[in-house]
Amino acid sequence: MPNHRLSLILLFILLLSVSACLNKHRSTGEAEKYDLPQMKDSGELVVLTLYSSTSYFIYRGQEMGFQYELSQQFAKSLGLKLRIEVARNVPELIHKLRNKEGDMIAYNLPITKELKDSLSYCGEEIITHQVIVQRAYGKVRPLTDVTQLIGKDVYVKPGKYFDRLVNLNKELGGGIHIHSVKGDSITTEDLITQVYQGKIPYTVCDNDLARLNTTYYPNLNIQLSISFDQRSAWAVRKDCPLLEQAATKWYKENLTSPAYKASTKRYFEISKSIIHSPILSLREGKISHFDKLFKKYAKKINWDWRLLASLAYTESNFDTTAISWAGAKGLMQLMPATAHAMGIPTGKEQNPEESIKAAIKYISSTNRSLRMIPDKKERTKFILASYNAGLGHISDAMALAGKYGKNKFVWRNNVENYILLKSNEEYFTDPVCKNGYFRGIETYNFVRDIMSRYEVYKKKIKK
Repeated sequence: MPNHRLSLILLFILLLSVSACLNKHRSTGEAEKYDLPQMKDSGELVVLTLYSSTSYFIYRGQEMGFQYELSQQFAKSLGLKLRIEVARNVPELIHKLRNKEGDMIAYNLPITKELKDSLSYCGEEIITHQVIVQRAYGKVRPLTDVTQLIGKDVYVKPGKYFDRLVNLNKELGGGIHIHSVKGDSITTEDLITQVYQGKIPYTVCDNDLARLNTTYYPNLNIQLSISFDQRSAWAVRKDCPLLEQAATKWYKENLTSPAYKASTKRYFEISKSIIHSPILSLREGKISHFDKLFKKYAKKINWDWRLLASLAYTESNFDTTAISWAGAKGLMQLMPATAHAMGIPTGKEQNPEESIKAAIKYISSTNRSLRMIPDKKERTKFILASYNAGLGHISDAMALAGKYGKNKFVWRNNVENYILLKSNEEYFTDPVCKNGYFRGIETYNFVRDIMSRYEVYKKKIKK
């Protein structure tokens, strides 16, 4: 019996020793360095960012965004595969980095003394400031000095823009009519659109967001600065000096590279608006030079050829050489990956017949994905919306419509309202949304423009 007890005691001591060793090994493992060499061993760079029009978003099924493209270029230079992790806001971004849920933040993170104590800034130091967004021309001359804001109506969202205006108003001795726009469904980009439309005279935003929006609305003036410069950059943990050095070195060496310049041009310089021309020949009953092809291929999906022509007009203005800011090519403006998946041979993306054939395949595929929408005419609007935005964002808008008591199988005044709200953080971070931020106003207008032009075609051009 004593031997049995002794055996149990020895076994217990052995188990304690093994447990202590395992705990020691685990704690050592947790404290292990995870810098660039370890990332290279894993083969992956995990980048943290936020959804926005200037950082990261999904467009027509493809990942896009200025910060995303720079991250991709940086990861490639290291021979690493890029993985994006999206946070809801800046505090969560910082928490995820500190918690080792990502290797670096690729976002214009404000440089502050508080953050410098726990993070290391890297890459290029970006200087941003707040600007007045106003119309470049019209009945009223653009403001050129902050003192001219006295007596003017400025519309802003609550937060940093509102706070800056309040401070500026005090500095000037009062007189600026500051309107705090508190509607949940209104974003800063919505206010910029309202300035462009002449609905409001002025709003405020950061200069990088303002620059991006001038590519959609060329009649905007964004020259008047109303704040001090704010420095911002990418960031890594303090214990990643090698990654910090690599990012800073890469930035210095690549600021003038073709890839970096192309990304800057894509988001901040190339116009995203198309100048449209009238019907080719009303007398001859011709919409375009491609009417025969529209008639030939529209039959395959049971569409009126004039609707297909309206889609092509909105996409490319019937320009077979057109290449969009996002890289979509040809008459029907399919993204390269989509074009090849739909059978367009490499190098034939701008061939009009190949482009139309591929578009028909894509429309047919989208139609199958949306067969839960019973009304065929209604489904056509959803197909057009998906053609512009990608199916993922339309699915999100349908889910939001259903959640908020609207008919998710009806586009106008139902789902279209929620594609607009996909640019609002409250909505694109909703658990029913799987595809994040999206500039929905483009899709909203896209469907409405095509359908209204189709009605004009029906009245003026024989079937």
